[in-house]
Amino acid sequence: MNPLQELVTNFQDLVAQVPEILRPLIVMLAGTIPFVEGEVAAMIGIVGGLNPIVAAIAAASGNFLCVLVVVLLTSRARTAVVNRASASQDDAAPSKPESKGRQRFKRWLVRFGVPGASILGPLAIPTQFTSAILVASGTRRGWVLLWQAVAIVIWTTVTTVSIWAAMTYVVGV
Repeated sequence: MNPLQELVTNFQDLVAQVPEILRPLIVMLAGTIPFVEGEVAAMIGIVGGLNPIVAAIAAASGNFLCVLVVVLLTSRARTAVVNRASASQDDAAPSKPESKGRQRFKRWLVRFGVPGASILGPLAIPTQFTSAILVASGTRRGWVLLWQAVAIVIWTTVTTVSIWAAMTYVVGV
């Protein structure tokens, strides 16, 4: 047995001491951690001996639940800040209409920016940070949640298939 196989086997022995019903929940909890997210959580689950599909679903679910909480909290915070700013403005001053350029920017952000930021964002920053930035900038919650879900599914699936193939064909465990 090579050292990598021995390491994986020892980790699986350690994981075997945890009740089987708790293993997916642990993977789900790992998916909620920024920088670990669904990708690394699925890897941990698969290396630990979980079925790859169970590991991927648990990891992606944990990641998405965390993103959902972040989006809801950020949205509430943004609403409070916007309401406070509009209430503190002088009532005598006329409100400034949104410029055509700003309107166009918002349309382009919604049309291309959110999918691009959501799908490519995990290469640079966690999905939780990306979703908070998008919501804080005024992007609709539903749109952010949709594209974050798509990104989480894509990246968790790619990682799950890759680690499963590596475990099966390279490590041989």
